[in-house]
Amino acid sequence: MASLEQIVENPAVIEKHLTSAVETAMAVITTYGLKMIGAVFILIIGWTISGMVQNAILRAGKRTHRLDITVFTFGASVARYAVLMFTVVAMLSSVGVETTSFVAVLGAMGLAIGLALQGALGHVAAGLMLILFRPFRVGDTIEAAGVAGIVAEVSLFTTEIYTADNIKVVIPNNLIWSGVIKNLSGHELRKLVIELGVSYAANVEEAMAVIKDLIAADARIRKDPAPLVAVARLADAAVILLLEVWVANADLNAVKFDLNQRIKLAFEQKGIPGPAAQRQIYVAAPNKPNSDAPKT
Repeated sequence: MASLEQIVENPAVIEKHLTSAVETAMAVITTYGLKMIGAVFILIIGWTISGMVQNAILRAGKRTHRLDITVFTFGASVARYAVLMFTVVAMLSSVGVETTSFVAVLGAMGLAIGLALQGALGHVAAGLMLILFRPFRVGDTIEAAGVAGIVAEVSLFTTEIYTADNIKVVIPNNLIWSGVIKNLSGHELRKLVIELGVSYAANVEEAMAVIKDLIAADARIRKDPAPLVAVARLADAAVILLLEVWVANADLNAVKFDLNQRIKLAFEQKGIPGPAAQRQIYVAAPNKPNSDAPKT
């Protein structure tokens, strides 16, 4: 092997070593650089295809009415993860990793991860149960896991709900499936219940007649089942009237607010007094001296 002085003094030796280094670098770049570029290219293509598959399934769900959109949102999420998994396998195969052994290792890792993440797998299982039994659909208004709002999406692990004040809430599927689910959009009709009080001095029959007239004048209130107006109970300071009507689910709040306002205005026009707070005050008599007590 040539010494440092010989290499410095002989330009041919320097050129030989530089040529060897360049050839080695080119061989490394050619062998591994192109593979890395191919792996990155495969990753980009797989990521793009996964998004396209997800969007295609969602578009198909919006066009068809035979299946619930919840099925398509869940299926789109599963399809995206499946495409990404095959993309990772193809990417590793392109750089020379033996995929057969990799799949075996991946299976063992999946088993270990599954045992370690039983809670996460429970969310996946709960998501499947929500899709199969469909206690609610995307677009329904529900109460679940202490949250009330409109269901926006059911994915592999979580369910997204938008509350009435437009807050996005993400709930793990297992919390929803293992608890009580109230589907407020499950039926077309909803019963509206209103309680209001009138004074004991008021004519109760006249007050009930006013309420019945207002109900009959509102076309949104269904005649079948028949509305109910009755005396619910006798409170301390008022007679409590009960009003029960059936309306379309979408009209529930609007009818409630309108009835409250119209009843208030009608009672004022008819001179029907509302409840007034009553308070009884007892004044204790002053203590008088006992005349029979012995004097000192």
